Amino acid sequence: MNEKQEPLPTSKEQRRLSGSRYLKLNRLPTLQEVLDRRTRPPLDLFCFYIFLQRESAEDALDFWLDVQQHENMCKAYFKDLRRTGKSVEEDWPEFADYARNNGSHFSPLLSLSTEPNSPNPQQSQGQTQDQGDFSPRSNQGAFDSPTLGNGRERRDTESHGGIRPGSAAASAAGRTTFSPTPSTANELGIAQYKDRPSNTPSGRMSLRGKFGTGERKTKAPTVIARDRAIEKNALVEGAERIYLRYLLPGAEREIYLPPSLRIHNFPISNTRDASPLIPDLFHLQKVYIFKALEQDAFPRFLRAKAFGNLTPLGSFVRLIAGLICLWGGFVLAFSLIFLDFKPKLTRLWTILPFIFATNLLLSSYYSLSPLLALFNQSETTPFKTIRVKEKYVRKLLTIRALWIELVCILITAILVVIFTVVPGHRL
Repeated sequence: MNEKQEPLPTSKEQRRLSGSRYLKLNRLPTLQEVLDRRTRPPLDLFCFYIFLQRESAEDALDFWLDVQQHENMCKAYFKDLRRTGKSVEEDWPEFADYARNNGSHFSPLLSLSTEPNSPNPQQSQGQTQDQGDFSPRSNQGAFDSPTLGNGRERRDTESHGGIRPGSAAASAAGRTTFSPTPSTANELGIAQYKDRPSNTPSGRMSLRGKFGTGERKTKAPTVIARDRAIEKNALVEGAERIYLRYLLPGAEREIYLPPSLRIHNFPISNTRDASPLIPDLFHLQKVYIFKALEQDAFPRFLRAKAFGNLTPLGSFVRLIAGLICLWGGFVLAFSLIFLDFKPKLTRLWTILPFIFATNLLLSSYYSLSPLLALFNQSETTPFKTIRVKEKYVRKLLTIRALWIELVCILITAILVVIFTVVPGHRL
């Protein structure tokens, strides 16, 4: 007797199951929750990327996502080794020695035979100088005051890194360098390497192109879709793309980093073997960018999207329209006064231009349109809206919209009463 097959889930059930990963918060989300794609519009990753695009700072978010994908690939590589019964010491002994001596944030996945030994100060200093000071325990001074900015414009701005003179991070500023051999120098050139096709199973790493067209994608670029095991060559190629795209001095999408976190050359050995620094190469830079986003751009994003629903251009257009309506209201009110129309109740028609003017002007001032809030809509790009699905944000916008309407009614009532009770005088 054949077993009864379960019916396939309907589209409504699929949407319900896919929506279970979202958080149900009675507060504003954190940056990590947004980056983990556990929030709904207008506080999701798509809206955050559009917000950064408007400020020409999306490269920082692209870098974080690309490094996150690179680290996910490294995790997948270590997990694949575990499934095949191999150890990191057998497949990648250089990285095993590096992780044992210097530590790595992948240590829980490595299952090293011995615990990392604490090297003596002289040995640690020698290893740090040879490997570019990329130990997870170093460069702590680099995160004192993270900032976002264009790397080409601020490359020589030493004070923005928050590095104290004499600290370990300051002393490492001149040592963070890797010198490739002459045979590999041409391979690291931008003109020859920038358009090289990807051999990694993850495909494109940049968020640009996925969100830049305005089409929202449910697949996260940090999720690795693959049908084969990850190899070391794929990790090297992914790291090279990140370096050439964001960290190479003069790159088109170069991001700002303090001197202690800059990488002047990509680490690669003479024998074309994978450098032991590849898995942990960009981790400190990723932490710096996260803190910079968390302290600078993300609070402004919350203020713009959780307490408003207009873009700067949308607010400016409403400002111009509000001033025109206000001018029309004053013209109509003074015309009725100086023409001395009877009865005086005719002047009540001034309520129309004044109510429109106050709504438009206050909407521009608070970057919040009560009409859009009524329909649970929020602008992503000028005059293009998205539905507000975050309940807490919907509540905030509704309360602020009601407050704006009350102020509009109060101001309009005052203006109408003033221009109604003023005695007429026909010129």
